[in-house]
Amino acid sequence: MKKILILLIISGSFFTSCNKLDEKPYSLVTPDGLTTASDATALVSGVYASLIYDPGEQPIYGRNINFLADMTTDDWAAGPAAINANVQALSRDIHDASNDRVLAIWRQHYQGIGRANTAIDIIGGLSIDPVLRLRLAREAKFLRALLYFNLVRFFGAIPLVLHTSTDLTNLKTPRSAVDVVYTQIIADLTDAENLPAIYTGTDKGRATSGAAKALLAKVYLTRRNWDGAIAKAAEVINNKAAYGYDLPVSFADNFDYTKRNSGEIIYATDFTLNASLVSYNYLFASSWPSATGNRADVPADISLYSLYASNDIRRAKTFYTSKVALVGTNPTVFTYAAPGYFNKYVTDAYAYAGINGYAAPISFPVLRYADLLLIYAEALNEKNNGPTAAAFEALNEVRRRAFSQPIYSPGAYDVTALTNGTYTGFQDAVWLERRLELACEANRWFDLVRETRDGKSRLVSEVSKIASKTAVSERNNLFPIPQSQRDLDPEGLPQNPGYGN
Repeated sequence: MKKILILLIISGSFFTSCNKLDEKPYSLVTPDGLTTASDATALVSGVYASLIYDPGEQPIYGRNINFLADMTTDDWAAGPAAINANVQALSRDIHDASNDRVLAIWRQHYQGIGRANTAIDIIGGLSIDPVLRLRLAREAKFLRALLYFNLVRFFGAIPLVLHTSTDLTNLKTPRSAVDVVYTQIIADLTDAENLPAIYTGTDKGRATSGAAKALLAKVYLTRRNWDGAIAKAAEVINNKAAYGYDLPVSFADNFDYTKRNSGEIIYATDFTLNASLVSYNYLFASSWPSATGNRADVPADISLYSLYASNDIRRAKTFYTSKVALVGTNPTVFTYAAPGYFNKYVTDAYAYAGINGYAAPISFPVLRYADLLLIYAEALNEKNNGPTAAAFEALNEVRRRAFSQPIYSPGAYDVTALTNGTYTGFQDAVWLERRLELACEANRWFDLVRETRDGKSRLVSEVSKIASKTAVSERNNLFPIPQSQRDLDPEGLPQNPGYGN
């Protein structure tokens, strides 16, 4: 019998149970039955879908990643409406290895990685247009790299799985060293640099060469490879027109679902405004009042709100204190004392009447051009032990947009050598700008862990300033390996320090 049934890790079974498969139509694939370009495209579409779709669960970029990357920091705190004890534990930095949000992130990422592995393995053997075959495999590699990049930062050493498993009797894979995981991430992204620079029509939104270079810059920044971060960021910044990138005058356009794939978006996940679909951005429900049927379980925190100048246009898009929504059929004004609620994912809430409260269509910006400019500025400062002219310019382009100044001309709100000309002074300025610019975009925890002073990450020193988060400690520089996964292979999956044996 020539047909070989291959168990896909996309089912999640490898990391959840040795004897239970998720019942999904793609759990078992017959390679002999996949022959066309449409089949290959569908395989890669499944990898993209893993970022925004998980039946019965909040998807990775529909709130779950924020529970780890924002809720555990000084930017977010769970409100009284957050009735999930696991979310409250994350908010107070007292989570343990049984936390269901941590498990969800682990499972969802490996589900996506499994889909990517399957796509790469199968597409390489298909007799389809060779240009399309290479492109689709590289898209899958970009997504696999993104997923592994998240996992290795969250958990440290992790299982590194690169192919579809065909052996049902040996599904255990031990943790691979952090350096080994990063080597694979860099290899995948280096190949993905050969993707097209721009797509048109319905292909808009796919991974591009610019996205691969920008993500590589972020990887190198995290690894403290300043030369690599500078080089990759510069390749994009110095050729931004070729990639279609720039800073739009309107910061709010990044969160307007009618202006998807604006020039600032390097890579984003797109959600839909359709109550019959289950690709939901649950961040809408977190930020919109319960009187409209949503949770509003993440009120904004005054410590973050107070960092924004009153004339910083980002403040009005990051927070809201008044909105109009339909309650039944009645337009109703909701007003809250500052800082109110987060605003990036609730644009046009009034227009969502009749739509499931979770089905917000706003894209999640995984990588923005402003992020890349700040990566470039930070790496230049680190490389040269002080800011260069190019570092100042990159940082100030972001600031000028924030204060409605001409983006490419010196302005009154520029950071200068007089105000922040030293190594640490500029470091403080760019770190603060990242916090203001990228709030609620699942960057804060990653930034605090990699940013160091006196040889220690800034996570404990910054987060402990919040009254409800004084339990934070050095163990929080990693998340625990989910206990249910360790139970399957306790020797191959030792626990991270501070979370028990």
